[in-house]
Amino acid sequence: MRGMRSVHVYDSVAELPSEALTALGIGGLFSSAAWWGVVEKHAVPAGASAGYVVVAQDDAAIGVVPILRRGRRIDALTTPYTCVYTPVVTEAAAESFGRACRGGGVCRIDSIPMEWDDLAPFLAGARRAGLVPLRFDHFGNWSQDVRDMGWNAYLAARPGALRETIRRRLRQAEKLAGARFDILGAPAEMDRAAAVYEDVYARSWKTPEPFPSFNVALMRAMADQGVLRLGVWSIDATPVAVQMWIVWDGEAIVLKLAHDEAFKAHSPGTVLTALMLRHLLDQEAVRRIDFGRGDDSYKQGWVSERRQRIGFLLTNPWHPRGLAELGHAAAGRIRRALRR
Repeated sequence: MRGMRSVHVYDSVAELPSEALTALGIGGLFSSAAWWGVVEKHAVPAGASAGYVVVAQDDAAIGVVPILRRGRRIDALTTPYTCVYTPVVTEAAAESFGRACRGGGVCRIDSIPMEWDDLAPFLAGARRAGLVPLRFDHFGNWSQDVRDMGWNAYLAARPGALRETIRRRLRQAEKLAGARFDILGAPAEMDRAAAVYEDVYARSWKTPEPFPSFNVALMRAMADQGVLRLGVWSIDATPVAVQMWIVWDGEAIVLKLAHDEAFKAHSPGTVLTALMLRHLLDQEAVRRIDFGRGDDSYKQGWVSERRQRIGFLLTNPWHPRGLAELGHAAAGRIRRALRR
């Protein structure tokens, strides 16, 4: 006889039962307790709160879904920095989660890998809960499998124009008096790392961050885990380019990069990317390099594989908000059909 299901919502990752925390962390960096701890404190919008829906059956966790709460509305606990969102779900757990979402009318789930193994049971459970999933494309992710590939083999596989640019710029950088390459990653180096990162970012072309304290907080948390690699390239003691890489279970993921446009003639972004990848490939033998969120054109030269991240609006057709979303979706389909 099938056991009874229960649903409990925890307010922080620190409160999760060990079984639920272990299950959630299997998803990698973006499912780890360290990641969620930083998100809770530094990337929750004003007026919202984080939470974790745990679905249990026979006292065993069968689902763990990090959420963002705004009144009765529930969405995925994703951020502008999230590259992957893969909650722990069975079809039964997804049904219980879907029932919890119905009161808000619409639940947005995004940053999902199109190849996610649990996508079909997740959607099946949502439909069993009476929700109608509306799919959308979210962002592209560029990465490449580089296992057993050192720097020389990797460089030889790059497009010809980029390969020659990298070689030329590295030769110039090696001859540049006062140039220096550092990687900061130890907890004791974090005050210096934070100062360098914020200084270069302030001098870069980048727009202000939506959550200004997030990146430095993440650097400190990842340093505590031993996985931070903050690359810094300096000229005459002035840091001119920074890149935040995380090496997690053999994957090297770049989450933030910036350089000072005043030093554009030296191609600081290209130089630092090359220096970081040479280190990661030859010294750490990473198996995959990942350029994070977005289809920026420069990424296609450095890596060769594109993966699609998708999202869903789980809509309750009996709620005014859900009905409105379904109406918008229907109108969009009609407009596209008329254009065709």
